[in-house]
Amino acid sequence: MIVVAIDGHSSCGKSTMAKWLAKEVGYIYVDTGAMYRMVTLFALTHGFINVNVNDNVNHEEVEIDENGLKEALKDINVDFKLDPSTNLPLACLNGEIVEKEIRSMTVSNFVSPIAALPFVREKLTHEQQLMGEKKGIVMDGRDIGTAVFPNAELKIFVTASAAVRAQRRYNELLEKGQSEGVTLAEVQKNVEERDYIDSHREMNPLRQAEDAVVLDNSNMTKEEQNEFLLRLFNERTGSTEC
Repeated sequence: MIVVAIDGHSSCGKSTMAKWLAKEVGYIYVDTGAMYRMVTLFALTHGFINVNVNDNVNHEEVEIDENGLKEALKDINVDFKLDPSTNLPLACLNGEIVEKEIRSMTVSNFVSPIAALPFVREKLTHEQQLMGEKKGIVMDGRDIGTAVFPNAELKIFVTASAAVRAQRRYNELLEKGQSEGVTLAEVQKNVEERDYIDSHREMNPLRQAEDAVVLDNSNMTKEEQNEFLLRLFNERTGSTEC
């Protein structure tokens, strides 16, 4: 068994790809982005983020009670519960399923500043490394192949144009009934802002690992992506399965 690390920009389909691959090869899937979203949701609901505007927020104007959040983080339980109907993990924050809440635009707007905090990254990186000690895991995020598992046997860096990613994210919000009051232009602005913050943060910024395989899926179908992933996995594991 190996560790598969899938990194890349927001809304480029990393989680969808990772879920499919894990299910296809019988590995455990971990959505690290959901872990940072759960901490962000906790910070929002417990008043550790102070902002006087709604979703149209300038990240430079956001005030985070870092000391308070750092202290509270000791008692935050970020975990996953397997959904028996889909066999996929559901995000659980302190024992409560929050899969829908963490996918909102509000959380999306604040997740990058929270994820940039060194003490948040340190805690979650440690938890992620524990999850992958026995291998047989597919993990996606921003720094899996560079910081969490720098020795992963298979690293993939996924990207797509900002316009394509924004349209995908907007379609997802429409499908989930979470698009009320949200425009495509706002979603693209959020995507571009997250790109900047993720790639410029001080600790473990988003970057392509030197030994990662790059996948630009701007013009690929899901079927083409899946075929690409499985071929890479089989090459690294020496499998002859198609």
